[in-house]
Amino acid sequence: MTHAVVLQTERLILKLPVLQDAGRIQTLAGDLRISKVTLNIPHPYPDGAAEKFIEEIENGMRNTTRYTFALYQKTDSILVGMIGLGLHKEHERAELGYWIGVDYWGKGFATEAAKEVIRFGFEDLNLNKIYASYFAFNPASGRVQEKAGMKQEGMFREHILKDGRYIDMVYTSILRSECSTL
Repeated sequence: MTHAVVLQTERLILKLPVLQDAGRIQTLAGDLRISKVTLNIPHPYPDGAAEKFIEEIENGMRNTTRYTFALYQKTDSILVGMIGLGLHKEHERAELGYWIGVDYWGKGFATEAAKEVIRFGFEDLNLNKIYASYFAFNPASGRVQEKAGMKQEGMFREHILKDGRYIDMVYTSILRSECSTL
């Protein structure tokens, strides 16, 4: 696999973000509501962080340890969010992570992208398992994972300390043998 992977769905093009996307990423990810429901997105989102993030994405794809895609609407090429897989090659599994800009919540973009990235993980990367997690207080993310075919494995109680409070994490997964697109 090369690092220039491009995926498509009915409404989205998933591809490597470019430096020109840094401002858009900072604007979308900089919304406090995104930080509240994600583990690793800070608020405020610092200047220069999007450029560093894009560089890390490029390195991860080049080294085939991480496949992260910007989600662009096909209709207008607008970046609406990010999705990716962090690979654990030795175990033939990957962790799915994503975020969608607030103005695009509830439109099915995360589910549509997750289904395609899961297909890519099993078909192109030959993974056996893809897993994800979400904050228990964010059931919308759980619905994305469920609609993408993932099944709940369990909850880790007070597993994360974020913004001074302990948060329960729900873990889901899908196995290659369970994926209906194969």
